[in-house]
Amino acid sequence: MDYEAKIFPQSGGYGRYNRVVVVFSWFPTFAVMLNLFSDVFYTLIPSMYRCKPDPEQLPSSFLLSNYSKQDYLNLTLSWANGSGLSPCELWYNASISDLSGEVPQKTASCTTGWEYSTVVGLQSNFVTEWNLVCDDYWKIPLHRICFMMGWIVGYVFLGSLCDWLGRRRGFLLSITLSSLFGVAVCLSSSAVVFLLLRLCQGAFLAGVFVSSYILRLELSDPSHRLMVAMTGGFFGVSAELLLPGFAVLSRDWPILQAVATLPLLLLLSYWCCASVFPESPRWLLATDHILQAKRSLQEFTTRNGVCFREEMYPGEALLSEIDSGYREDLQPRYYSVLELRRTRVIWKNCLILSFTLFIGTGIQYCFTRNLHIYSNNFYFTYFLRVITGALACVFICMSVNHFGRRGMLLLSAIITGLSSLLLLALTQYLQGGLVLVLSVVGLLFSQALAMLSAFFACEVMPTVVRGGCFGLVLAAGCVGMAASSLLDLQNNGGYFLHHVIFASFAVLSVLCIMLLPESKRKSLPDSLKEGESQRRPPLFLTRPDRDNLPLLCTRPPVSEYNPDNYTRLVSATRKMLAKDNLPYRIAGPAVPPQLSDSNTQERENETQREVVS
Repeated sequence: MDYEAKIFPQSGGYGRYNRVVVVFSWFPTFAVMLNLFSDVFYTLIPSMYRCKPDPEQLPSSFLLSNYSKQDYLNLTLSWANGSGLSPCELWYNASISDLSGEVPQKTASCTTGWEYSTVVGLQSNFVTEWNLVCDDYWKIPLHRICFMMGWIVGYVFLGSLCDWLGRRRGFLLSITLSSLFGVAVCLSSSAVVFLLLRLCQGAFLAGVFVSSYILRLELSDPSHRLMVAMTGGFFGVSAELLLPGFAVLSRDWPILQAVATLPLLLLLSYWCCASVFPESPRWLLATDHILQAKRSLQEFTTRNGVCFREEMYPGEALLSEIDSGYREDLQPRYYSVLELRRTRVIWKNCLILSFTLFIGTGIQYCFTRNLHIYSNNFYFTYFLRVITGALACVFICMSVNHFGRRGMLLLSAIITGLSSLLLLALTQYLQGGLVLVLSVVGLLFSQALAMLSAFFACEVMPTVVRGGCFGLVLAAGCVGMAASSLLDLQNNGGYFLHHVIFASFAVLSVLCIMLLPESKRKSLPDSLKEGESQRRPPLFLTRPDRDNLPLLCTRPPVSEYNPDNYTRLVSATRKMLAKDNLPYRIAGPAVPPQLSDSNTQERENETQREVVS
């Protein structure tokens, strides 16, 4: 049965209850984004830090003397041979006259730790807690990579789990475990424990995002799907905007982690209130959970206030149609992403959208790095990126429903690629203002490319494997985000190559996007067969006279049926009967049937034999 045309309207469509469930599906997005972007504050390196002096390496006469703190600092300065001050080594200076003969002039490593300036928004974070600077600096990008690896694993496996257990069960499992790991992160005792706990929390946060995103789209009709998805994006943007304020109020990273975990703990109330996050009836029908689907649709029908005049109870007509369309002995069927091996169109769409999302997330590092060059202020770069994300949501809302998904995805890829190529070739020749404008434009459309790729993927993937396919696409986006951390691991040694590769990929994606179908105002595919039936529309609009060239005049095809032959036969028969004065007449049909020439000749012979007899 066609869910969008037959079942969804009779259950109330996008009614009151559907709207309530969609609103409650936006809150998990806020919680997930709050935990995702809090990692920016956890791994932020302080602007200034220096070695703490080691009293054991100083002469005893200096320690017994009443020197000021400034004299003490002048004696032990951070130093690097040949390059001036360094935060990773100490140089014991004999500049004080009465100690010039007692204090050796030498360099030494930091033995008692470092002194840090205030971290942006926090007094302590992951870096200052365990002194991850100098020789241990590599642990910071490693932490970011591991955190993204957790999201990749969560997207792939928990997305597939949503296709096996359902949207509600997948959500409840993910929200429970992500809350537990969030609380455990607050109690971390070492950098390794912190890294492993954040990896596990990221995996289950990915499951929360996938299940809530899919549910809100499956409960919406084609005209509301875009606004429902983009409103969820605005919830994520609001979490990013509020995060610096939470950091300033928290001051310490364990408190900020507790604040970010609190929304996850509140979402555990969805266990008790099944009506605010129900199971998707579309998924239940697509996987042949008929009894559960009938109960779910009856609840949606009742809560949406749908009543039928000819029926005693609401939804009886809908349930009778389901009984007639599905057998009672059907067993539930489960699908996984491995089913893509037997498909061509679905696999192609999944691969292309994974590629575009990978580009949209990975190329953002090239634009944000130019923002760092323009201004070293952390809040300038942070809020400019958040504002461009909000503008990307507005751009998608205003254009995609009018011009289509594929067209706007193509436009976003083109502008992203052009901005990247111009920055790559002309940065050293442009003024700072033009570099800033190109960076902002590229950042805006790269975020639009990423958002639209995720939304497009959720629309074109069939319901039976939507969770797994959507997870694969989002996992590719996390790979793009982890690529920038690989550059930090090498001290930005391969930035130029990174920029060249992603700019080339952006140009290549323009050709790939043309192979995608168009999902505007179309129902979501439910089965693998419906997913395979999606074909790309023509690139240009076709006209009826497109093939009628002036020098090649074409004739309309000659029909095999000639009505004049049958008309003459009827006339001759009438004359023959009138001549023999028979008491009956034969009336010709009002609309002559379409007969071929052979059938007409056979009918004429039969009529003549009857007349002769």
